[in-house]
Amino acid sequence: MFTSREIISTLEMLKSENLDVRTVTLGINLLDCAGKDLQRVKSRITESIMDLAGDFVEVCDRIAQKYGIPIVNKRIAVSPIAVVGASFSPPQLVEVAQSLDAAAQKVHVDFIGGFSALVEKGMARGDRSLITAIPEALSSTERVCASVNVASTRAGINMDAVLLMGKTVKRAAHLTANRDGIACTKLCVFANIPEDIPFMAGAYMGIGEADAVINVGVSGPGVVKKAVERAFATNPSMDLGSVSELIKKTAYKVTRVGELIGREVAEQLKINFGVVDLSLAPTPHVGDSVGEIFQTLGLLAIGVPGTTAALALLNDAVKKGGAFASSRVGGLSGAFIPVSEDLNISEAVRDGHLCLEKLEAITSVCSVGLDMVALPGNISEETISAIIADEMAIGVINNKTTAARLIPVPGKKSGDSAYFGGLMGHSTIIAVKNADGDNPFLRRGGQIPAPIHSLRN
Repeated sequence: MFTSREIISTLEMLKSENLDVRTVTLGINLLDCAGKDLQRVKSRITESIMDLAGDFVEVCDRIAQKYGIPIVNKRIAVSPIAVVGASFSPPQLVEVAQSLDAAAQKVHVDFIGGFSALVEKGMARGDRSLITAIPEALSSTERVCASVNVASTRAGINMDAVLLMGKTVKRAAHLTANRDGIACTKLCVFANIPEDIPFMAGAYMGIGEADAVINVGVSGPGVVKKAVERAFATNPSMDLGSVSELIKKTAYKVTRVGELIGREVAEQLKINFGVVDLSLAPTPHVGDSVGEIFQTLGLLAIGVPGTTAALALLNDAVKKGGAFASSRVGGLSGAFIPVSEDLNISEAVRDGHLCLEKLEAITSVCSVGLDMVALPGNISEETISAIIADEMAIGVINNKTTAARLIPVPGKKSGDSAYFGGLMGHSTIIAVKNADGDNPFLRRGGQIPAPIHSLRN
């Protein structure tokens, strides 16, 4: 139950601090749709989505109105299509993606994730076909999102898959060159991907999940910023231990809101409630920025010395507060730093405070990784693969989830602007050293072995 003080505090968050439920994501198991007849598989996928998600958006809207808590996005995550469509060719999998897109449109969800493959230890036929299909699938659909897990702490890094993903990213950008490579905004390359992410573009329905599940993503960078500002106004000399405690308490309140909404949606749909993902996921709007939190803490901008320490404090406090509020905290839960989706972070790139190397460094302590990073259009496939490989190594060695959502913008160079629209925002294209350099290291392929601390049995 909520106390009176919690209710009043939450109302203030809703009124003036941009608190919302960023996404309610319905996970749907499609493994029973698998088969060799393309038309039958497409038909069964559509039937499953319509059956489970037909009332999904209506229920979310009704509950949002009941509590006065905005639910910004309603999304669907499905089983990895590389498994469901393992027998299909790349052109056939593009058709499957188009069926997913059409079904998502019919049930009025914003995105549908799960055009995915898990290849950290090797690639099967279905995995190769899906990866080959990704550029055409994402460029010919509006709502479909893709993810490929190429590494894990237990398996190491599949460098053959990493090299292939560099080519895939480049091809996806080329096919949407007239929209600044927007297909790449719907593609994530992962290490240690969780099975219960509600946020796109990484969401998919994990193999270990039930037939259907509701996962909730609650964001609150504006709430955290305001809480810190108020505390500093009252006590300008507050130390960082006290700041951590304050953020932890704030995260607790936000998590409680997410669990309330998620459980009620699940109850009304008569399916399982999964997790609350408390990730500080920003938007391009002023006041809803993770970057602004760094400035409130006293840094000139994200990217200056002290940024990594500040992000470590923030991420840890958010996780601790969420864990205290709910036994169902999952997904990623922490602080996202998507460059184009956060106006303040994008401005830090423009002003020269944040470079690619510093961005990579701070991903060692954030929730995801190199997220929504616009790159020069002339960057080579191998350099994209090398950037992905570096990010995967951070995840594997640190036993954490990391991801790369990279967008080589055709025809543009560092310092230019890329525009993706809506939630995807816009960004200054970040400079990349040796962007077109030769990289024999990547071409060796094979498997970078799992680290010694993976042997935990």
